[in-house]
Amino acid sequence: MKTLLVIHHSMTDGARQMAQAALEGAMGESNIAVAGMHAAEAAPEDLLEADGYIFATPENLASMAGVMKDFFDRCYYPLLDQIQGRPYATMICAGSDGTGAARQVARIATGWRLKPIAEPLIIITGAQSPEAIAAPKIISANDLARCEELGTAFAAGLAAGIF
Repeated sequence: MKTLLVIHHSMTDGARQMAQAALEGAMGESNIAVAGMHAAEAAPEDLLEADGYIFATPENLASMAGVMKDFFDRCYYPLLDQIQGRPYATMICAGSDGTGAARQVARIATGWRLKPIAEPLIIITGAQSPEAIAAPKIISANDLARCEELGTAFAAGLAAGIF
């Protein structure tokens, strides 16, 4: 049985909601084990045990969140030449753009030689003021459905051997 691992970080709950929706979508595939974990808890061994990955992070100051960057910093070198060819997808919760964080994740994934299975899924919250940026996020049902669809498609592709 193959495993899909969803790694996330979120201070205002947006990226966590996105990750949860992707997990729920993936759980519909009976031939795939699905696991989710916070980036602060993820270790190289967790990635070695999985066959594919979804990375969910907020974009902070045009970059991925620091906790997500710490996850990649801790795992990058121990995993070089050990997970190449595995599929991944990225989900970004952003106030206005999201492309900076998406580029960072893509560069790291390129170094690991992972295969993207989709364009980054970027959910724009529109938070622009200091108060709105710090406030808890509520991701719309339509956007959560997009995250769930990504999880469903990823799991189906893993189960079918497409990825």
